[in-house]
Amino acid sequence: MERAIAHFNARDWPVDLAEDGVTLAFDDRHRRRIRLRTDGGEDILLDLPKAIAMAHGDGLRVSDGRWLAVRAAPEPLLEIRCPTALALLRMVWHLGNRHLPTDVTEERLRIRPDHVIEAMVEGMGARVDKITAPFQPEGGAYDDHSGEHSGEHGHDH
Repeated sequence: MERAIAHFNARDWPVDLAEDGVTLAFDDRHRRRIRLRTDGGEDILLDLPKAIAMAHGDGLRVSDGRWLAVRAAPEPLLEIRCPTALALLRMVWHLGNRHLPTDVTEERLRIRPDHVIEAMVEGMGARVDKITAPFQPEGGAYDDHSGEHSGEHGHDH
C-alpha cells in the first residue's frame, strides 16, 4: 500500500498534477495516520509527521511521487442568514462564544446541526436552512497561518 507522506496547503502544490483525490468530511480531515480510500478506489495510508487539519483544495504527496487532491465531502449543516450585517456580526459573536466550528462568509454562516443552537439563532431573528454542503470552518486563532506545509522543504514543483 502506498503512503501519503506530505501535506501541502492549497496554494503550495501543483493541483493540475493530481491523479486522484480523497473526499473527506471535516472530522476526517484532521489526521496524522489513517487508511484512506481514494475517490478512484485505491487504499492509501495517510502517514504524516504530525496531525494536520486538511482543507478543501490541499494536496497530498504520495510516496511514489503522485499527487492527491483533498476534497471536502458534503455533510449535513445548518445555514444561517441574518437580515443585516450587524445581526450577522452579533451571530458570529454568539457562536464563537460557544466555541462552535463555524464556516463564515459575508452573507451566511454554516454550523453543524444542533437543535439548541438552531432555536437560539432563530430566536435572534436569523433564518436557518438545513442543507448538505462541504464544511470548512474557520481554523481559529491558534492554527498555523504561516503558509508552511508539512512536507519536505526545498522541493520543486
